[in-house]
Parts: sequence; C-alpha cells; structure tokens
Amino acid sequence: MSRPPSPASLPASKPASKALHKGQLTKAAIVDAALGLAAQVGLEGLSIGAIAEVMQMSKSGVFAHFGSREELQISVVNEYHHRFEQEVFYTALKQPRGLPRLRALFDNWMRRTSMEIDSGCVYISGAVEFDDRPGPVRDALVATVNTWQAAVKRAVQLAIDEGHLLPDTDPAQLAFEIHGLILVVHYEARFLKTPGAVDRARRAFDHILSLHLPEPANA
Repeated sequence: MSRPPSPASLPASKPASKALHKGQLTKAAIVDAALGLAAQVGLEGLSIGAIAEVMQMSKSGVFAHFGSREELQISVVNEYHHRFEQEVFYTALKQPRGLPRLRALFDNWMRRTSMEIDSGCVYISGAVEFDDRPGPVRDALVATVNTWQAAVKRAVQLAIDEGHLLPDTDPAQLAFEIHGLILVVHYEARFLKTPGAVDRARRAFDHILSLHLPEPANA
C-alpha cells in the first residue's frame, strides 16, 4: 500500500502562491523605493524607518522583507548593478565585437552618467561611504564594481583581438583611463557644475582611443 504524499511534496495552494507573488512584488517595490532614496541620500541614509515612511508601510512590514538595514542596503546595491548591466552592458552586446562594442559601452555609460548628475551614482557615493568600512555592504559594492571593471577590460581585449586596437594596448590601463573619465565627469558636472563636462569626456575618450588605433592599411 503506497503512502500518502507528505505535505511538503504537495503543490502550493493557489492562495499560498498568490501570497508569495504579492510578497515578491512588495519586496521589489521596496527595493525600487530604496534605490531612489539611496541615489539622493546615499546607502548610509537608508533605514527601515525611512523606507517604511516612503512606502507608507509599518516598520514591521518592511522588516518582514528585510531582516536588517544591512540586508536592505545590499539588496539596493545588487538592484543598482542589475539595472546598470541592463542599460550599459547588455545593450552594448548588440554591437559587433571589438571597437564598435567598446564605443557602445562608453556611450551607454556616459548616457547613464549624464542622467545621474542630478540624482547621484550608488557606485560612487557608496565608495565614499564604505571605502574604509569593512563588511558585507562594502563587499557587495566591491564585487559589483569589479564585475563591471572586468567587463570593460574584456571589451578592450576583444578590440585588440579583432585588430581594432594596437596589439601592445594594455587592457587594464585603458579600462583605468576610461573609468577615470566617468569619475571626472561626476566631479566636474555634479560637484563643480562645470558646463560641457560630458562633451569634454567624450572628446577625451576619442583622444585616448586614437593613441591605440593601428595605422590605416593604405598609409
């Protein structure tokens, strides 16, 4: 005689599935609100109470989705990274390998940077807040930035492999210089309010690339 299935093996009931789906939507909405707040006040400005006020929820309601302020901060870092990848990296993958893709990466990055001049960048503000504070939030920030830096280096290496850049081009150095352009745009445009900072960065990118371009075949 076969045994009846255990409760754990039974399919979830519709009410339970519906409740789970609603919980996921609520958590996503909380992260979205927290991301918007973090762009303005930084990751350190996030708290369960502040998000509860923004979401018009009770603190216990927010706490049910995030057991701690630290967990909320890490979720915001991961969500920012996910959106950054979607807007900057995956869109660039539609371009051919090599220099077209590298240019698309920079163009997408600059476009996002231009939008963040007013709102702020979680990567940059987070680096200032957590540069000397070991812990899970700093680890999450470092991991996401390193992932993006590695993607830029790979894009440079592909451009070298395709013959679009000189073979002695140093991918790490070129990625470093490209990242520096992004950082200086935030400083010049957001902090100093320097007009034309974004256009200067674009011209600087073209200049940097020109130093690594092979001579035309008919030269």
